[in-house]
Amino acid sequence: MKTRTRFTVLYGAAFLICGAGLLALVFALSGGDLADTQPAPGQGTASPEDQVAALQRQLAELDDLHSRQILTACLSAFALMVVVSLLVGRVLAKRVLRPLRRITAVTRGITAEHLDRRLALPGPRDEVTDLADTVDDLLGRLEASFAAQRRFAADASHELRTPLATMRATVDVAAAKPAAPASVTALAERLRPQLDQVDRLLDGLLALARAQHGAVAADDTVDLAAVAAAAIEARADDIATARLTVTTAAEPGSRVRGDTALLARMVGNLIDNAVDHNGPDGAIAVATAPADGKVRLTVRSSGPVLDQAAVDDLVRPFHRLGADRTGSDRGSGLGLAIVHAVAAAHGGALTLTAAPEGGLTATVDLPEAPR
Repeated sequence: MKTRTRFTVLYGAAFLICGAGLLALVFALSGGDLADTQPAPGQGTASPEDQVAALQRQLAELDDLHSRQILTACLSAFALMVVVSLLVGRVLAKRVLRPLRRITAVTRGITAEHLDRRLALPGPRDEVTDLADTVDDLLGRLEASFAAQRRFAADASHELRTPLATMRATVDVAAAKPAAPASVTALAERLRPQLDQVDRLLDGLLALARAQHGAVAADDTVDLAAVAAAAIEARADDIATARLTVTTAAEPGSRVRGDTALLARMVGNLIDNAVDHNGPDGAIAVATAPADGKVRLTVRSSGPVLDQAAVDDLVRPFHRLGADRTGSDRGSGLGLAIVHAVAAAHGGALTLTAAPEGGLTATVDLPEAPR
């Protein structure tokens, strides 16, 4: 049965029932004995003309009383049926719109990282189930498109590694020759940083494609506090060069489940971002703590005052702030995008907040590992 027909039958039956109830109420409220009156005193000795006049007056009074009683009953029944109709209509509307609410709720929960979810709306074939099936088909096409895009990025990055390694080896061999001209040596010194930058870019693309592929297959138990400490130690020279002050706070129980390499890359990217985009004599605060079934990793860094709207876009690949947007050697623009993808792949989320006093606060919430 079509939704249009169901609405017609449903509301038609509701109004019929309400109408029948209204008539029953009017009949019940106006069904009193209105003709039960006693003759006025002295009527037995009055003349026939006076008795007829008195009887006519009594009939007129009874007619007025009956009219007022019917009017009161109708108004009372109408007020009652208004309330009943609103309640019945609310119940019916809630029942009829239940599939649409389910479609809305499920659709809101579908993101680029969870395109495999479907509405799968049960029920008879009608306009609502046709809409749900159309949305499911659209999600299927989007999932295939996103998967093809990620496969292309991963395959292209992997294939470019071989020619890149060949170019680096050629440059090193040419510069290592004893009789190499000074121009060749100078050219090699200029090419090596660019080749290293391309290598980091390809490595970032591969990590991003792997993280965006979906839920991670590895099921390791990883201590985020230990990973953060190792990441800070590995970047000790850069931290000392920039004269940064690093403080750490780690609470017990900061363990999560997932891929060790991806989680280490996520934490390392957060530390790299805090180091690279900090000011001289700045500060970095790293904290890990369990909270409500999750493990929260927070990395706060000092720096200039940032615009929150621009900060929200940092999770997009190749997106930088201000002058770092293009032509910068301070990363490839994939660091926070990889953090966002790794957190989503592990069932978590990344939140970036621009501090009012300047700097950036990056917070990652991941599900806590079962004890």
